Amino acid sequence: MGPHGGVPGLPECQWRGFQQADATTSLERLAVYLVVIGWLYVVLMMAVAEGSNTTGTVLGAIVTFILYGLLPVSLVVYLMRTPQRRKENKAREAAEDQLRRAAAETSAASGDPDTGSHAPAAAEPASITPVGKEGG
Repeated sequence: MGPHGGVPGLPECQWRGFQQADATTSLERLAVYLVVIGWLYVVLMMAVAEGSNTTGTVLGAIVTFILYGLLPVSLVVYLMRTPQRRKENKAREAAEDQLRRAAAETSAASGDPDTGSHAPAAAEPASITPVGKEGG
């Protein structure tokens, strides 16, 4: 746990964003999921009625469940979660930006001019001619 009771390894601003969900947002989300569960139950009963009817088929029941249930519900849930996804993305980007700034300040304060493990680049030998030029 972090110093303020957060999640270890996550910056404070990132986990604080997840804690700030107020009661109305939770109730609205719960209501949406209750409607989704109710709609899926109704569609499941429609599919069972389709499949158990003497003129119905199992394929018809599957198509009914997919077209009346899964496709509309997945679209509604995706669209309803869009604002929440945007908030989560902004919080994650802010946390990454804060980490990037902290890393830049740390590297600038360290005074080391080059801490990379790669060798410095050397000039090309004169025997290699550029493209489109004749060798001399």
